Amino acid sequence: MTEAPAPRAKLTCRSVWKLFGQGAEALARRTGARLTAGAARQAGLIVALNDVNLEIFEGEIFVIMGLSGSGKSTLVRCMSRLIEPTAGEILFKGEDLLAASEQRMIQIRRHQMGMVFQHFALLPHLSVLGNVAFPLEVQGVDAATRQERALRMVELIGLKGREDYFPRELSGGQQQRVGIARSLAVEPELWFLDEPFSALDPLIRREMQDEFIRLQASLHKTIVFITHDFDEAIRLADRVAIMKDGAVVQVGTPERLVTAPADAYVAEFTKDVTLAKVVKVESVMDAAGEGPVGGSIAAGARVADAAPLLRESEADLAVEDAAGRRVGLLRRRDVVDLMLRG
Repeated sequence: MTEAPAPRAKLTCRSVWKLFGQGAEALARRTGARLTAGAARQAGLIVALNDVNLEIFEGEIFVIMGLSGSGKSTLVRCMSRLIEPTAGEILFKGEDLLAASEQRMIQIRRHQMGMVFQHFALLPHLSVLGNVAFPLEVQGVDAATRQERALRMVELIGLKGREDYFPRELSGGQQQRVGIARSLAVEPELWFLDEPFSALDPLIRREMQDEFIRLQASLHKTIVFITHDFDEAIRLADRVAIMKDGAVVQVGTPERLVTAPADAYVAEFTKDVTLAKVVKVESVMDAAGEGPVGGSIAAGARVADAAPLLRESEADLAVEDAAGRRVGLLRRRDVVDLMLRG
């Protein structure tokens, strides 16, 4: 059996620091690799990012979580150099962004990065179509091309027929869709989303998560997504980084964070999560299992997704891989045992 190729890193952070206060850069230059958070605080500096090391792989949804003040938004702004890191390296497709000129960074942001923030920041005097086409106009794209691409993005996010509406005529969820379409219009390779749904009410937020999952299934973007909601992370993330006091405490799949927390902080962060929502079927299936089945389920599905199927049939479920091949058996008793654990 041929092994799957190793995932390629789209964005890499190596020993990234962000210190606020007079003398931050001088301290970083003087100490180099010996820089510590203790030394920075002793010098009267605020440590916003503390020696962050991350790899974000091509095509994955990478969620950054943490309480308010943990450094997650600062990290994303450093990744795109909207603010300057004090020390470290940030590599985008192997290119050192901290060595790039401001002109080069403008070019990268305009053509290769998309950004969506909590506040929609739509231009009130422009229509939906005008807002979506605006970044293309900034790029210098000709009118016919930007019209065609903007129309395509508006249809993609489900607002066809509202192209001529103005932001004030849209609901909060619709405005956020316009913000998403605008960031996608430049066809970014790397997409940053900073708590994009947190200002929405729960029902619209759920709908936007569903929309986001649908979009990613067709677009396969590399996404860095900030949230403080672990339920949202569970639904969206391939991997999650949990931050505290500017440092990354643990990186892993939602299942890994819940079942094998690195420390008491991560355990506290994830303690209320229902195991069946995060554990995948492939983690509890019987790979050698045989016998009658009452249906099938994907190996990558969550165990919670199996519950309705098992309720409809007394038999176990065949587990299938992405190609539809049977790879195991999900037994009713194993699902019940997991759900009773929490």
